[in-house]
Amino acid sequence: MLEDMENLLLQLAGEDFCYLTTTGRVTGHPHEIEIWFGRQDSSIYLMAGNHKSDWVLNIRKNPRVSVRIDEHMFVGRANIVNDQQEEMSARYLLAEKYQEWETEGTLSEWARTALVVGIELSLAEQQ
Repeated sequence: MLEDMENLLLQLAGEDFCYLTTTGRVTGHPHEIEIWFGRQDSSIYLMAGNHKSDWVLNIRKNPRVSVRIDEHMFVGRANIVNDQQEEMSARYLLAEKYQEWETEGTLSEWARTALVVGIELSLAEQQ
């Protein structure tokens, strides 16, 4: 089953955006944003240019999220990436996908400094 989901995510990896839904930390209401993403196995990575973005503050309070890519729905648990190797891998993954370079091989300021968030996904239908 995990292999099927990873294959689906591989097919969706080229989509320009995903739609992340968090739970509002104050209101408890769902909040959806459109955001760039990179895929690795059964996880996606997002980067926040501002560490105090609403969606980041929301996941700090409640890490359960839903993600839509194309018409496919996933659920997951978001976390701030603290492992340096995983963080750098995610930075290069997104820089490659969105061409975020200052010069060849040098990450753009956004790709160097944005907060990296990882989400381990499951198909929403499985929940």
